[in-house]
Amino acid sequence: MKSLRNLFRIGRGPSSSHTMGPARASEFLKNKYQNIKDVEVFLYGSLAFTGKGHLTDVAIIDAFKPIPTTVSFDYRKKVEFPNTFEVVMHFNDGSSLTKKVLSLGGGAIWISDEENENEEDVYPEKNFDEIRKYCEKNNCSLVDYVVHYEGEDILAYLKTVWAQMKATIQNGLAAKDKLLPGKLYVNRRASSFLIATHVGESTFSRGNRLIAGYAFATSEENAAGGIIVTAPTCGSCGTLPAVLLHLVDRYEFNDDQIVKALAVAGVIGNVVKTNGSISGAEAGCQAEIGTACSMAAAAASYLKGFSLNQIEYAAEAAMEHSLGLTCDPVGGYVQIPCIERNAVAATKALMATYLAEYASSTHRVSFDQIVDTMLKTGQDMNKKYRETSKGGLAYELKKRRTRRRNKR
Repeated sequence: MKSLRNLFRIGRGPSSSHTMGPARASEFLKNKYQNIKDVEVFLYGSLAFTGKGHLTDVAIIDAFKPIPTTVSFDYRKKVEFPNTFEVVMHFNDGSSLTKKVLSLGGGAIWISDEENENEEDVYPEKNFDEIRKYCEKNNCSLVDYVVHYEGEDILAYLKTVWAQMKATIQNGLAAKDKLLPGKLYVNRRASSFLIATHVGESTFSRGNRLIAGYAFATSEENAAGGIIVTAPTCGSCGTLPAVLLHLVDRYEFNDDQIVKALAVAGVIGNVVKTNGSISGAEAGCQAEIGTACSMAAAAASYLKGFSLNQIEYAAEAAMEHSLGLTCDPVGGYVQIPCIERNAVAATKALMATYLAEYASSTHRVSFDQIVDTMLKTGQDMNKKYRETSKGGLAYELKKRRTRRRNKR
């Protein structure tokens, strides 16, 4: 498994696979190859179908600036991997070079004929069962496991991650612009959760209200192209920070404790990324928000002092009850249903911790089994439900808008 630095990336929204990844690949090629006259980019698969809403073309053009760059959306070409694009660089001497790029999810990239980043695994264990056995054999926690392989520096990096997560929430809550960019005309709503709507609100209700507000704040910043942390992706970036800040509010955990919880969450995300998928274009939203929910549940369980078995149960339950979630962003934007889905997943993550606390003795499904099930479910899912905006809610709302236009 790779470093947690590959899972928690700080960068520009609204999509780790459709914005951050293409931008990183473009920046790499621009910096490596000199004397580029102009660039042509061809987007395929999910990148073509939802690239406009995810600002893929804008991110690529910005990354190549000031080099003249054109981006074309090819909806017909069949590709094996859904997030595929080609970059054709034309040089001043009249020659050209074509690079095939895969955006792997979470901001990770692969470029043909290049020495791709972080090829070597940091962790020799390949799944959660192997991690659990290591921890039991060495009488150590998941945090100790992470530090053993990555060193103390990883905690310093995760402290930077936590600082950005908090900053993103505050930016989202304080945002002055009322509308998110794009054709859907979706209002920012995060700040509305700060105001109680009735007298005598219970602690439970207040907690749910604020956790939703935190999730909305992060997800709205992401949708607006702001700076966020992939957790594990841009589209699912609101769930984990919302749960962590809610727990800080309620139990006054300090930054060092939250950083350790992030390490635990990272282990869970790494297992899914290695053995399943965190890409909505590959396995539907269950891969993105399901993983985020599992990471948040594991982090919350760690902060509550749960055993390794209970942490696994919480992560497994969160994923199990996210199975089958389709990725059908309306209009290709990470707004509907994505923003609300982050808030729902945050509350679901806390429910998974309650299950782990009181029902762990009945735990029958391992985390590895549920990750394998999620991947197979995604592979069986009709392609139109995997981030193409051609099925599900995206299709129904588009059909309704078309009917309204035709009646005018």
